[in-house]
Amino acid sequence: MIPWLTLLIATPLLGSVITLLLPKGEKSDATIKWFSIIWSLIPLALASFLWFGYINLDWGKMQFEETYMWIQAINVRYHVGIDGLSMPLVWLTTLLTTLSLFYSARTIHERLREFFFMFLMLEAGMLGVFVSLDFFLFYVFWELGLVPMYFLIAIWGHAEDRPLYSSIKFFLYTLAGSVFMLLAIIAMYINTSSATTPGTFDIIELAARRPFANDFLFATLAFWGIFLAFAIKVPLFPFHTWLPDAHTAAPTAGSVILAGILLKLGTYGFVRVLVPIFPQVFQANATIIAILAAISIVYGALAAMAQTDFKRLIAYSSVNHMGYVILGIAAAVAAGGASLTDRAIAMNGAVLQMFNHGVITGALFFIVGMLYERTHTRAFSEFGGLGAKVPVYGAILMTATFASLGLPGLAGFISEFMVFRGAFATMPVISAISVLGIVFGAAMLLWKVIQKVLLGAFNEKWSGLKDMERFEVVTLAPLLFLMVLVGVYPSSVLDTINTLSVAVLQALKF
Repeated sequence: MIPWLTLLIATPLLGSVITLLLPKGEKSDATIKWFSIIWSLIPLALASFLWFGYINLDWGKMQFEETYMWIQAINVRYHVGIDGLSMPLVWLTTLLTTLSLFYSARTIHERLREFFFMFLMLEAGMLGVFVSLDFFLFYVFWELGLVPMYFLIAIWGHAEDRPLYSSIKFFLYTLAGSVFMLLAIIAMYINTSSATTPGTFDIIELAARRPFANDFLFATLAFWGIFLAFAIKVPLFPFHTWLPDAHTAAPTAGSVILAGILLKLGTYGFVRVLVPIFPQVFQANATIIAILAAISIVYGALAAMAQTDFKRLIAYSSVNHMGYVILGIAAAVAAGGASLTDRAIAMNGAVLQMFNHGVITGALFFIVGMLYERTHTRAFSEFGGLGAKVPVYGAILMTATFASLGLPGLAGFISEFMVFRGAFATMPVISAISVLGIVFGAAMLLWKVIQKVLLGAFNEKWSGLKDMERFEVVTLAPLLFLMVLVGVYPSSVLDTINTLSVAVLQALKF
């Protein structure tokens, strides 16, 4: 059997090493750029092959599993697999990585070898998290992805936005959460061990054995330890304060990956780890988690509306949109008389929102970066009337903005609709309050982005502003296509997700 997932992880890892070994110098810069871009197409092709070539498999179950003993003394296994939850996110990771490298080849001019090395290393870490089924391996990849992003922000971040401060803040926040997760992992391992058998780090086995099932207090402590790590990554209110600084300081491609993929590691962990391993604890605390999600939704939209910086606005809008994901997950697990269908709708909407947010917000950060490259400012007060001056840019910005605010026919609508359709069945009051986030979010995007940037009086300062170049359109084209495809034909992604959502909820057996 071909080890497809090992190849998927090893390819960017090997590519990063080769990139680091390429010679320096101006003549070698083009080689470094094109090698990295072309090499990144290999994991994209592998992910596409796994998804579209095997879409007829039962995605409610793990596919392409590989299991090898790694550290026998403590029963650590190299165990990887993929299903309807991880498959869309794996594919999106490879797509956004290729697009980010393609865009960076024209916009990054310093320390190219190190930049592309870090980016491919980051891709390997993210892919490893999404396919790991052993908690020890999961943690290794979780931490592996932290280091490259730290350097991407610190070294290639915008000097005026305190990149070193922002990168340290990002690192410390994430590391603090990781420490609590590590303690919970060790506790679960000890709890599942006995005098005759070692404990287990296997996520699938832990879901079946339910550690601390007879000790609700310790189960709750382990749950909140892992919850904290994932909530910081999402980021869920009140653990979100690192995000605006990191986004503002990061280079454009760094912001794309940070919003498009790294935030999803947290929400992915909710579905992969917290729901199946601690279902009773999650259900007991679902209302608290849903309240935090509602605060993130409403507060994120209002905070975004108050921003004067284009990039910070998109960063706060991510707090808003990721709140929908957590609301959907909490609603799917919450106590109440909702049917399996209602719960599955909420879970489907949450997972689809992960995918859609990566596509839409990734495109928005590209768009903001393209404007910054021309004007060297992101202040809304500096813009106005650009829609007539740069019509292609204006059309693409409007498309991504309308997708973000949930216009029917574009990707953002269906996932948000499904979240609320499912959430109202179990949490009607919290869901009703959360709907305000849609209103505030739409007002924020229409007033700040459309009105302040594209409409109104033209600032003559930008009379020489040029419209989008071909490479910029090529960068955004796949993301625009996905916004329309998922908006018009959501089954293209939902069919993969649905069997997984139903299988997860059926296994809970409350």
